[in-house]
Amino acid sequence: MSETGDAAPGGVREVKSAARTVELLEVLAARGDRPARLQELADELGVPRSSMYALLQTLISRGWVRTDVTGSLYGIGIHALLTGTSYLDSDPRVRAARPFLDEASEALGETIHLGRLDGYDVAYLATRESHEYLRTISRVGRRLPAHAGALGKALLAERPDAELPDGPYEALTPNTHTTKDSLAADLALTRERGHSVDREEGVTGIVGFGFALRYEVPALDAVSCSVPVARLTPDHEARIVAVMRETRAKLEATIPAGNGSVRWR
Repeated sequence: MSETGDAAPGGVREVKSAARTVELLEVLAARGDRPARLQELADELGVPRSSMYALLQTLISRGWVRTDVTGSLYGIGIHALLTGTSYLDSDPRVRAARPFLDEASEALGETIHLGRLDGYDVAYLATRESHEYLRTISRVGRRLPAHAGALGKALLAERPDAELPDGPYEALTPNTHTTKDSLAADLALTRERGHSVDREEGVTGIVGFGFALRYEVPALDAVSCSVPVARLTPDHEARIVAVMRETRAKLEATIPAGNGSVRWR
């Protein structure tokens, strides 16, 4: 049986076994704390049960997948964490941004995020939590649909509306934009203001303010400030916008495009 499949970007044919391995790890990662059974994984990826079992055993032996004491439940392994941590440690932009995130969090007393666009999702690269509002689970390494949060909307506004998916979009809260027209209208306001506003669209009870970092065009990174609705007054909102604009300016001045680091695509 051939190990190659459809053509991948760049014209090179995709290696089926490698693609299947990546798909399996992505499925397990997306399940979070819900372990999967062998048949569930075989069905979801459309592969024979015997082939899935062999792949799982290979990944277990290398630490990419873990199993329970019965050997019937499977979850993402610790090597996924180690690889993800290596990504963050090796990224010069994440390293350079950290002190500015600290500074903004101390100035505002609120949670500050750095995120990067990945398709139509935003991946959280760094977070400085507010001492007033502590999450039980860190967002670093997690993803949120771009249409449903301040980071994502700030980055989508840097692109033409023609690139938006047709929808309907997933609703995370009753306030999430679920149609292309509704989202496009919001992005027009974002361009006019120079920053995005997420009013309980991604998380109920939380308002976010997002600022695209334009050290490359179109921007891939953004910073945001999240604040509980109960603490958001007009004066505090004005203060958040002022501080975050200043933070964006500092980051753009510190991390210019082509700063000598590898230009990843």
